[in-house]
Amino acid sequence: MIRPLLAAALLALAPAAHAADWRALDPAQTLVIDTSKGQIIVEMRPDFAPLAVERIKLLAREGVYDGLLFHRVVDHFVDQTGNPNNKDGGVSRHPDLAPEFTFRLQEGDKAAVVSRSSDAVSGFIGATPFTAASDVELKRNPAAGRLAWGAYCPGVAGMGRQAGETTANSEIFFMREASRRLDRDYTVWGAVVQGLDVVRAMTVGEPPANPDRMIKIRLAADLPAAERPRIEVLDEHGPAFKALAQQVRTAKGADFSVCDIQLPTRPIP
Repeated sequence: MIRPLLAAALLALAPAAHAADWRALDPAQTLVIDTSKGQIIVEMRPDFAPLAVERIKLLAREGVYDGLLFHRVVDHFVDQTGNPNNKDGGVSRHPDLAPEFTFRLQEGDKAAVVSRSSDAVSGFIGATPFTAASDVELKRNPAAGRLAWGAYCPGVAGMGRQAGETTANSEIFFMREASRRLDRDYTVWGAVVQGLDVVRAMTVGEPPANPDRMIKIRLAADLPAAERPRIEVLDEHGPAFKALAQQVRTAKGADFSVCDIQLPTRPIP
């Protein structure tokens, strides 16, 4: 489901977007999740969370995720899955991960900023939204780079954990709606580029009476070329994206947030 404001913006954008406004997905960082409700395609961000992305690739290749249930689905919040015991607290045979709640943006890193305030900037790196320290903070310590973190907007993918910050292991979750209280408290490892409607269609419950499941989860790079997703994502550095961001920002006014934008995709021509 695309929100009315975004749908209107995309409709206005479509005639103006040219081939140069779109970019291909990197098969090595693209996760293809076939579920009982349809397919979800995630662009992973090792620049946000290298340990989490490495773990998800490993578990996907080991087949650990295949057949696992969406064991906790909270409407307007989150879909949780990835625990081998199909309930909270399950872990893989691999050790727990260190937290990756923040990362550093260095000068030269590609980041498309869509909003600035006195205390922060927000934008996109690939399809994943982020927030980072303000220009003022950066000027105080330019050598350290800009402290940044993934923004828990609709479609963002995170690592689940127990109470301890160092207990992330195999559980993953997908945001049905924004919940920025999770920022800097749970590791962001990517964002859904296609299938947010599937995320929102998962059967709700804690646990659901008839839970949905991940049927197969694979890296696009491990699939035959003919079976890889044939989609492109709007390039966050192109003029069409800038026009989209401006349209949404103007429509929302003072209420504008980075979570009001989701990058559209299109079939590869």
